[in-house]
Amino acid sequence: MYEGNWRRGKASGKGRFSWPSGATFEGQFRRGRIDGQGVFVGPDGATYRGAWVADRRHGLGNKTYANGDCYEGQWRRNLQDGHGRYVWANGNQYIGEWRAGVLSGRGALICANGSRYDGVWENGVPKGSGVFTWPTGGSWPGSSVDLPAMSATFFAPPGAVAVSRRSSVEGVGDKATPRICIWESEGEAGDITCDIVDALEASMPMLFKEAAAIAGGATYMRSASGVPRWASAVATTPQSKRPGRTISKRHKNYELMLQLQLGIMHSVGKSSAVPMRELEQGDFDPRENALSWTEFPPEGSKATLPHSTGYFCWKDYCPMVFRHLRKLFAVDTGDYMLSICGNDPLRELSSPGKSGSFFYLTQDDQFMIKTVKKSEVKLLLKMLNSYCKHVDRYKNSLITRFYGVHCVKRHNGQKVRFIVMGNLFCSEYQIHRRFDLKGSSYGRTADKFEDEIDETTTLKDLDLNFVFRLQKSWYTDLHEQLRRDCDFLESEGIMDYSFLIGIHFCDDISASKMGSSTFTASPKRLIKSESFQGGGTTELCFSDDAFDMVPDCSRKSLIRLGAHMPGRAEQASRRSGFVFPNQTGEVHDVILFFGIIDILQDYSVKKRLEHSYKSLQTDPNSISAVEPKLYSRRFQEFIGRIFVEDG
Repeated sequence: MYEGNWRRGKASGKGRFSWPSGATFEGQFRRGRIDGQGVFVGPDGATYRGAWVADRRHGLGNKTYANGDCYEGQWRRNLQDGHGRYVWANGNQYIGEWRAGVLSGRGALICANGSRYDGVWENGVPKGSGVFTWPTGGSWPGSSVDLPAMSATFFAPPGAVAVSRRSSVEGVGDKATPRICIWESEGEAGDITCDIVDALEASMPMLFKEAAAIAGGATYMRSASGVPRWASAVATTPQSKRPGRTISKRHKNYELMLQLQLGIMHSVGKSSAVPMRELEQGDFDPRENALSWTEFPPEGSKATLPHSTGYFCWKDYCPMVFRHLRKLFAVDTGDYMLSICGNDPLRELSSPGKSGSFFYLTQDDQFMIKTVKKSEVKLLLKMLNSYCKHVDRYKNSLITRFYGVHCVKRHNGQKVRFIVMGNLFCSEYQIHRRFDLKGSSYGRTADKFEDEIDETTTLKDLDLNFVFRLQKSWYTDLHEQLRRDCDFLESEGIMDYSFLIGIHFCDDISASKMGSSTFTASPKRLIKSESFQGGGTTELCFSDDAFDMVPDCSRKSLIRLGAHMPGRAEQASRRSGFVFPNQTGEVHDVILFFGIIDILQDYSVKKRLEHSYKSLQTDPNSISAVEPKLYSRRFQEFIGRIFVEDG
């Protein structure tokens, strides 16, 4: 039963919904779904009070479980994610970081008797070194591997008896809230249809895979030998189709991948050993930073580790500059090395780009590695100083984020140059459609039949059939930052860059129409709290109404200009080869990802010849190879037509 406000035939505003099981929700609805602040009481009496987005606990909230446990903190898509405090009924508690429903990050496990362990956690398991503190105030620094062995004496209060039970965090009796879709039936006026559909999402990860013994708060399992060991938590989430092919041992570039990983590990580790300092002009001179090659013999050397690949040499360009850039872009050095140089192999995209470059992705999708020409390396190093100043001044710049430039010289003398970049589409959201746009029309189509297009296909200007509607503040920010970035590229003589767009459709019907093989449920609306000024960091959070400004936010969200941005995609009409809004097309709620890529091409002699040749075949204004000032103006005009204000 639903009681409350309606808007356009759907539950919107304040309302109350009750299930036959006795569960109830009272709070805010939007477009027939729970969205905003509200209170959910389950059939077992478990109660959640806090923020919701698209029928999911998302934002700041408090949940009291039926067994007396309680969690207060950040949620993301029905799971604890971010900073939070979990208190067990027996008084033990954990205060710290969570990820996908399990303890991950820095945090403290505190026993009711005052004993505590402070350290880093990963997937519910202590990792690395931490500090044990006794109720008396004494402390002992040790490794996390010592924690289970000490747990019985360290955490157990006098006379405590281990009780075998399961924690509320495991998700017992904590099923995903049903998705509510409420609307008036179009067939019979006045009839109200309510479909309750099971939410499509990952099941709650369990902290402990088997029955766990809790000795006053220290949870561990015993192996066959009787030695306590920590239980591991394995989260199972639906996997979408991922672009690229894993580079296995039989892959032709397997040895090159290993050499790249060895080289980056050496370079980043070597630069990290030097104290961070302010950049000097000499740091931008590649001749100062790459005068010699580092040799990597298979047997190893004083400076390098032994390895199983052939002999190769390695060159690192401007290491201090890129170290500063990684810090500016909030990339942790350890995470950077683990992502690229860890045990997981890279993935190679199925085919090289038009330029002949190959692309590699890390398994966690955070970083993209591209092979480049010598001319592209020279251009990047030439503009590196001004690039650093630009991205430092405008934190929301849409230009590609660069993290490193390297070169491998193999045993046969072949040189392979790499740049490491941020992956624009690194997200838990599945990208259903992707477009590479230049603002030109000549040859700008994917040349694929409809049944050949899937979520990994990169479409082009003439394939685009949407305009994107953004709320006013996002619309203003986008066009202002686009102008700044294009002015910068024009001043550097850069042209032929692209505007890459990734679209995630929030409803499964639209996703299936786009040819998606797997749909991942996602929040419908995310809000921006304030417009950035002068390129400052934007804070975002969740609110009762998707277009309300929220001045006080408790947490910085993943949303920023160009990443995880809420909007609407409207089917559009095409005139003169380009799309224009027609106000009558079908509209989809979407999450958008976009940025400016391929910025390492100047208006060289080759491009001038290309312009002259193609101008004889077609309209000169329709080709990509034009001088930087014209390219910038045309580019901005085109993006201005496909991104419009949502009135």
